[in-house]
Amino acid sequence: MCRINPKVDFAFKKLFGSEENKDLLIALLNAILANEDQIVELELKNPYNLADYQAGKMSILDIKASDQTGRWFNIEMQVGEDLNFDKRSIYYWAKLVTEQLSEGMMFKELKKTFCINILDFNFITDVDAFHNCYKIINIGTGKDDKLHDVFELHYLELRKFNKPYHEIATALDRWILFLSRAHELDKSHLPPELAHDKTIVKAIEAVDRMFNEAERQVYETRMQVLLDMESKIISAWDKGIKEGMEQGIEAGRKREQLKIAQSLLEILDLETIALKTGLSVEEIAKLK
Repeated sequence: MCRINPKVDFAFKKLFGSEENKDLLIALLNAILANEDQIVELELKNPYNLADYQAGKMSILDIKASDQTGRWFNIEMQVGEDLNFDKRSIYYWAKLVTEQLSEGMMFKELKKTFCINILDFNFITDVDAFHNCYKIINIGTGKDDKLHDVFELHYLELRKFNKPYHEIATALDRWILFLSRAHELDKSHLPPELAHDKTIVKAIEAVDRMFNEAERQVYETRMQVLLDMESKIISAWDKGIKEGMEQGIEAGRKREQLKIAQSLLEILDLETIALKTGLSVEEIAKLK
């Protein structure tokens, strides 16, 4: 069984954001992207580095990369439920677009930018498909008309994936199964649907030997932080609903947003707390 949960963002970052595993990231992205967008080579823009994390420089454990044609990619694994994740994703897409342009460059030099969001919670309501892709289209024609083609956003909702092993047919099926059920997988007894895929086998082997002692401590701490954060958010939300019914839903929600923000000050930066709670950075800064 895999001893490390690849859905924990710290583990996901090392697994797919390390130089020695770039082939795994390429395989994952090619399973997600359309045939015409397949990747041959990637350059990691923020590769995994334990020292950066320990120094507090990796509070958001996304992966940034560019391919052989200059296109940019932002890949993020999100475990904790975030009802504002759509806005967060657009924000990170916009940041990645602006990072492309150095002083003196022309707008025509902007390359297509993909945001790949892998979510361990259900986010898109009234849609059963676990993989959904968004582009800018002409609502009259339903087509992109080859305009505004620098935008593409993907959501992969792990909890909507419920295929049994005998229905696993595509590379994306195999990657989502790996991320969803790593705890069930034994590299010595893999189901045939996975055993023939060399990149999946490598990913399982990499997870099994992933961390040294220092990294394992960081991983376990990160897991505890995520669990604590989820517990605080759930508790605060439940309390907010109860108080909201008694004193007014809007006022109760605002108080609980502030309480959640207060509880997260010691573990997250102001920008991330703002994204999590819906408060402004200025409101959160006052809590200090």
